[in-house]
Order: sequence, then C-alpha cells, then structure tokens
Amino acid sequence: MTTKGNCCCGCEDSIVDSPVLTPVIGSKRVEPGKYRGSAAKVYFTRKIDAEHLIKLYNLVNNEIYGKVAIKLHTGERHGPNIIPREMVQALQSTIPESSIVETNTLYEGDRVTTGKHRETLKINGWTFCPVDIMDEDGDANLPVKDGFHLKEVAMGKNILNYDSMLVLTHFKGHAMGGFGGSMKNIAIGCASGKVGKRQVHDVMGELPADWNDWPAKERLMELMADSAKATIDHFGKRITYINVMRNMSVDCDCAGTAAAKPTIADIGILASTDILAIDQACVDLVFSHTSDNHDLVERMQTRHGLRQLTAMAEKKMGNPQYELIEIL
Repeated sequence: MTTKGNCCCGCEDSIVDSPVLTPVIGSKRVEPGKYRGSAAKVYFTRKIDAEHLIKLYNLVNNEIYGKVAIKLHTGERHGPNIIPREMVQALQSTIPESSIVETNTLYEGDRVTTGKHRETLKINGWTFCPVDIMDEDGDANLPVKDGFHLKEVAMGKNILNYDSMLVLTHFKGHAMGGFGGSMKNIAIGCASGKVGKRQVHDVMGELPADWNDWPAKERLMELMADSAKATIDHFGKRITYINVMRNMSVDCDCAGTAAAKPTIADIGILASTDILAIDQACVDLVFSHTSDNHDLVERMQTRHGLRQLTAMAEKKMGNPQYELIEIL
C-alpha cells in the first residue's frame, strides 16, 4: 500500500508504490521501517514545472551555501531535449550567488573552444545568469581517493572558486555511457576539455577517429566513477542532485539536433543528496515503465551502463538503500 504523511517542508508526500523491475545493481529501494540501518531519501514528483523543481530543491539544499555552482549540461546548438530554460531560470533566481558552470568538450562540436562555447550558450538562451566555463583559463587537479584507475583528474580550475554545487541533470540515454545521470554530469562535465576528459575517456594519445574505438563499457563506467568521486570528495556535504526525467532520448544532449526522438514518456523530477540513490532511482523508474521503455533500456544494457551503479556502490559513493518519496 501507499503510505502518506508530511515531508519536512509541510508538503503532502507518499512512498511511490510502482513496481521496480531493475536488476539489483548498485542500491535497492526499500520500504519505510523494513530495513536495517539508514536509507537515502529520494524525493520524486510527476509534475515537471518550475514550481516543483524549486520545491524539490528546497528539500535537499540544507548544506548548500556560499558561492554555488549549478552544473548543467547546456547542450549543443538548438538541442531539442535540454531542460527548459524557463525552469532553470526560475530555480537559479532563488539561489543567491549562483552561476551555471560548464567545461569545454573533447569532441569536435559547438563547444570545443571557449569562443564557440560562448556563442552556443547565447544561441541556446543561457543568458539570464553568469555562465562559468570552468576550464577557460586552465585546469586544477583534484585527487581521486581509492579510485579504480585514476589518482587525480584535471578539472576546470574555476571549480575551486565555489563553496557548493547543485548537479542539475537532464536524465537521458548516452551513446557510450548507456545513460546520463548525475554521475555522468559531473564525471565528464566538470573534467577539463583538453586534459580531464581525455583521462576519463582513457584516450591520452591521438584520438581515435571513430569514437566507437574509444575505451567503453566497464572501464569507462569505472573511470567516470573515479572522476565523479573527485568532485564529490572536493565538496563533501556541500553537493546535491536533481535529475529531470523529461524528453529522454537514447542520445545525450551532446548530439544536439541529431539526437533520436524520445520514445519513452516523461516521468518526473527527482532530488536527493545521494548520487547513487538518485541515479539508481531513475534507472528503476525507467525499467518500471514497461509500456515504452524498450529503446532506453536497450541503450543502458548494450553499453553496460548499469556498471555506473555498481561502481558507485563499490566505492561507497552513496547509501545502498533508498526510499522514493513522492511530492504532490
């Protein structure tokens, strides 16, 4: 049965009782009172609008203060699936001293240089607040503690200028990662374009002409976990996560107008202070959406994307138990 109560902000809430069909990967959903120890809280709303985006953020922002970096994938030019600018603007306006942060890309595209990136930001409408291309003036190495493969990762050096980070993610598929959630957003999105992204993709020499020849599958997921862990360890408790499950193409926003059209219906918005729990919850919701999830599930499985979840669990990047709490 669905249980109801009040969340910490006084909103009516409920434990979502839709079935979870995902193979147990990195963590598992649990019912209140039916587990030992603690469980991460993942807040969920089916309503995708600015009001509910702000409402969920206010449930997970207790440790967010000072100068705040909003890590957003701003997308290639005219990308059809990015989070609506109006929603982002409404949220950003409630966060004092906040800036959108990005880094340049490794692949050739609309954001490969700072100049092209700035023009793309204008075209896509990211002009309502400061946008910091963090590697514009160089890199800073962040240590990877107990990583799978990396000892440090080169991040855009301006990451050091922020006290806190909100990871605001458009959850969707990804050509190499299987899916792009909060982990992918910071693992690749904070790494510098010239050095850090090479480290995460394990292509330190000449780039293979075809990205299909880049290292992928389990090794890529482990490298992403290393990079994400460096950013998480850097901010400590001062990092939080929101995933928007809308316009979920099998392709990343890196594909721009070439992205495949979404074939799965919009699901909602999730928020948590736990990166493993929020990404696992999104995957669970996709697997539960059995009427139209085939394409996105196939993308996750064929790219070995679920390894992202087990990698985070192995490196203790999140709580292995989570509750999914619906906010109405």
